[in-house]
This record gives sequence, structure tokens and C-alpha cells, in this order.
Amino acid sequence: MAETQPPEQRGRPAQDKRKQPGQKRPKNSRKGRQASPSSSSGTSSAQKPKASTHWRRPPHKNFRQSFAAIDLGTNNCRLLIARPKDDEFVVIDAFSRVVRLGEDLAKTGRLSDAAMDRAVNALKVCAEKLRKRGVHLARSVATEACRRAQNGDQFIERVKRETGIALDIISAQEEARLAVLGCHILLEDGIGPAVIFDIGGGSTELVLIEPGGPIPRIIDWQSVPWGVVSLTDTAGRDETTRAQREARYAKMRQIVSDSFADFAKRVAPHMNDDLRLLGTSGTVTTLASVHLGLEHYNRSEVDGLILPTEGMREITQQLSSMSFKDRSNLPIIGVDRAELVVAGCAILESILDIWPAPRLGIADRGIREGILRSLILSEHDGDEARAALQAARDHL
Repeated sequence: MAETQPPEQRGRPAQDKRKQPGQKRPKNSRKGRQASPSSSSGTSSAQKPKASTHWRRPPHKNFRQSFAAIDLGTNNCRLLIARPKDDEFVVIDAFSRVVRLGEDLAKTGRLSDAAMDRAVNALKVCAEKLRKRGVHLARSVATEACRRAQNGDQFIERVKRETGIALDIISAQEEARLAVLGCHILLEDGIGPAVIFDIGGGSTELVLIEPGGPIPRIIDWQSVPWGVVSLTDTAGRDETTRAQREARYAKMRQIVSDSFADFAKRVAPHMNDDLRLLGTSGTVTTLASVHLGLEHYNRSEVDGLILPTEGMREITQQLSSMSFKDRSNLPIIGVDRAELVVAGCAILESILDIWPAPRLGIADRGIREGILRSLILSEHDGDEARAALQAARDHL
């Protein structure tokens, strides 16, 4: 169980990204700090170290307590349990299961009985882990599938009755805020605004931020009802011939591009010569794994990776033109991801069209980590921490 990186550790690409497309973030790089002097040139005992101008929280008063976050999405149910440590937290338990809660939602407008059964069974596992770990404070959220479903409220009541978990159906705004809070520390250093996006199962959130301080300022945001599940259901699954695959992909691209049009107009004035882009989703982590040639997913290889966007476009084009069988034969994709990955490719390409950054940061973290940071900040008695958290909410 790995400890998340502290806020001052940010991704920096190599000078020649084309030659080293899989360059990882330097582990010892620190924003706003100079490297410590070597032992052969240390300061004398009479010298006093300069006080850091870095924002830094004091030790958390509940450092022995555990906090938990549950994210029930359109496709997955995920849990993280962690304890505070210094500026961050240490994950002590985790759980993830594909539940396909939004299966056929685009057609029926309702959560199916089978989908709800799968989700409830997964949440029962989460509830047991919460009890075993003696969680001090938890927040459990449901996103687009429950927002859209006609029977979403009834499902929430069933979950409470059968598992004891009180799910909160959060707004698209809150979903965007939590995603940013959970992954922004992986954004490349730079000047000016940046875009962070989260491709989910039932929706996609795009957020224009101004980095700085413990929590970035949100300038603008957009949520569209197109994720890998909802877009696949809408565009259909007819891909027998290459011509059919090309037509389906073009339809996906058009649907998503149209939904992004207003946001594209609003962010255009914020573009500069140092565009930065960070993505958090199963789509970007899967495509990054394909880029690296991984046969099995390895979070330590992917989380924090910085890749050239040209290379990512090439991968999306290749995958969208392949048959379902050929995609399934790729070890890192397999049968489970082969159906939905094409929709993710279409969404990613549309994002690259409106914010053409030369590089893409990859984050295997998001809403759950955002929830944990929010809980820990809220519990902390530091006024500055609370002020920063409230400022992020006020800018939505």
C-alpha cells in the first residue's frame, strides 16, 4: 500500500519528450525548494536554516484515526481507507469492483435490478471493510448514474437499508471539485491556467484551474453526460466491418465535440504558450499502459507519467480502428475494457482538440483522494487549511 506523494512533488517532463515518451516524474524534485546541500558542502553549525515559505500543515491531530471514501460511479465501485501523515495520507486499505451500475441506463432511464444487485453486493464488501478498520469519518458518494436514473433515490434507500452506507448523490460541480482536489498535485509546473479532466462511466468533467497554494483556484468548469458507458450505449455497438467502426467513432467524436463547444469557447482566451493538461480516468491510465507496453497494470508505472499528446492520439486512432477481438487480445485491455475503451478514446481526442497541450499528465487518483483530502482538511484545526478548502468551493 503506497503513500500518496506530497503536494510539492509535481511532474516534470524530460527535455526531449519524443525520445523519452515514458518519462516519470523525478522522485526527488520539489517545487519551491532548493536541493539539500551535499555532506561535503553542508552549512556550519552557526548557520540557521531559512524558514520555508511553503504552505505546510502541522501534524494532524487525528493521525491515528482512519478516514474512508467510497465512489460509486456508473461503471465502478471504489473504496479507499487512509490515515493522515504529514501533508498527505497513507492508504491502509482499498477495494475496486466493476459493477456496471449504468448498464442500459441511456435506453431505459432506470437502474436495472441486476445492476443494482451488483452495486449493493460490492457496497456490502465496503461496509465490512469500514467496520473492520474502525473508520473515524467516511464519505460515500454516487455520481452520474444515480443523478440520471429515475429510480436513483430508491436505490440509495436500498443501499442504506442493506449495507448501512449513506450514499450522497453529488452534483456535477462537486464531482469536478473532488476530482481536482484529488489529483492536482500531479500537474506539471508552469505558468498560467491548466485543464484537468475526468472521464467517467456516465459523464466527463473538464475544469480550468489556476494552480497555486494548497488548493488550485477553479476558473471555469463543464460537465457533459458522456462517459465511456453512456457514449457507447448511445453510439451503438455495430462494429463488424472497418467502415462501421470508422462511422461509429466519427459519431462518438461528433457527439462529444458538440457537447464541449461552449466550454471550448470559454477557455480559448486563457490559452498561452505553456498549455498543461492532466487526466484522471480509467481511459488515460489504460492508454498510458498501452503506450508503455505493459501486459499487466502497474500503478507505480502509470500514476504521474507524462506523455506526448501526439503519441496518445496515435494510440486512440489505432484502438478505434481495431475489431473488438483484436482489442480484447491486447493484454492490458482484455475483454473487460475492449468494449468501452473506444468511447474513452473519442472523448480524449475531443479534449485534445479544445486544449492542445503538447503533453498529457496521467493520474491514477481522483474523487476518492479528493474526498479524503476534504475530510482530513475539514477535521484539521488549521484556519488556513479550512480557508483554502472553502475558497475552492466558492469558485464553483
